[in-house]
Amino acid sequence: MKLQLVGCSYQTTPVEIRQQLAFAAKDLPEAIEGLQDRFPNTETVVLSTCNRVEVYTAAESHNEVPSHEEVAQFLAEFHHIDSEKIMGELFLQSGEEAVRHLFYVAASLDSMVVGESQILGQVKQAYEDATRLGSTGPLTHGVFQSALKAARRVASDTSIHRRRVSVPAVAVSDFATQIFERFDDKNILLIGAGDMAEETLEYLRAEGAQKLTIINRNPERSNELAEKWNCRLDRWERLSDLLAEADLIVSTTAAENPIVTREDFAKIESRRYQRPLAILDLAVPCDFDPEIGKCLGVYLYNIDDLQIVCHRNHQARQKEWPAAEQIIEEETQRFMTDLHHRATAPTIRQLKESCQQIKEEELQRLFHKIQEESASSREEIEIAFDRFINKLLHPPLDSLREEAHSGTPHALLEALKRLFKLKD
Repeated sequence: MKLQLVGCSYQTTPVEIRQQLAFAAKDLPEAIEGLQDRFPNTETVVLSTCNRVEVYTAAESHNEVPSHEEVAQFLAEFHHIDSEKIMGELFLQSGEEAVRHLFYVAASLDSMVVGESQILGQVKQAYEDATRLGSTGPLTHGVFQSALKAARRVASDTSIHRRRVSVPAVAVSDFATQIFERFDDKNILLIGAGDMAEETLEYLRAEGAQKLTIINRNPERSNELAEKWNCRLDRWERLSDLLAEADLIVSTTAAENPIVTREDFAKIESRRYQRPLAILDLAVPCDFDPEIGKCLGVYLYNIDDLQIVCHRNHQARQKEWPAAEQIIEEETQRFMTDLHHRATAPTIRQLKESCQQIKEEELQRLFHKIQEESASSREEIEIAFDRFINKLLHPPLDSLREEAHSGTPHALLEALKRLFKLKD
């Protein structure tokens, strides 16, 4: 039995290469079919996200699993790129190392933002897609189901997922949620359209936000962001009106001076009728005059407020890290032990079948000589033979089980096969 992983991630590979190797959802069936055609006796799961592309393969026979070079060649041909360009970017892991890596990935311990919730869904989706396309089997079923179990244990038994350490995550999940119980009915204004704005937008959508408006001095970037996240676009010249209408404002511009002064805000203050307003000012320097935070009903948080929480959460997460790692290690060892036991199953089955056949032959000879045996005596004789076989097999099978705890007992399996003349 062999389980293998060939892939790349944000930790080892530039984004330009990852983008070339990534699989769009519409291309996945063709990719899976191509892998199955090229490696017909191999189970396959492809995990493709913005931060990683990983091809998991598994087979009962070591010879059936494609090599590092073969997977690299497939990826190069599928994406029409030079294999030499990507060979050095793809890492190879197998056996226990690959299992542990998958468990770390599913639990979001290998993510760019540790504890982010999307990766578990992406791992689950990759496994379900492969199953639907018919490329999974006993080994991939086992390892991916165990990975999902390990991730759920990390999420439930530690607080590592609840300790957000990115500014946008803290802004939405730790601050905005303290002011608003729900977001689907709130008017949300996003000022700016950079990476920080997009990440914040992602968290807002996850909280159920529906009424989102984007304004930006550069309309090209805001158009792109609005189209991607299905948001309403508006003009920069309407900033005052939009401020008056908003319940929540997220500002992320690169302006050198505040875009909203205390005097600017005073002009629209009466139009708000003291409705609560949350302002998440993620810009450096600040987009909103700090004095605005003193206005009635206004909750203004700037980057310093958020980073204090980020730092505190980071320290708390570091304390939780050993517990999360311990869970991953426990689940990895549990899976590997089960896998090693599975490796002994064919030999155990052959050994039992061999003994069973010998028992049947000897019983027939015995019953043939005892012409007038009763049904009860015949049953007693059969039970006695079964006990004899169980006692005979107990020591070697017990040794197999003990050896399997520390890995597949290849030497012991080969010895049993030779001693009892068992054929593969």
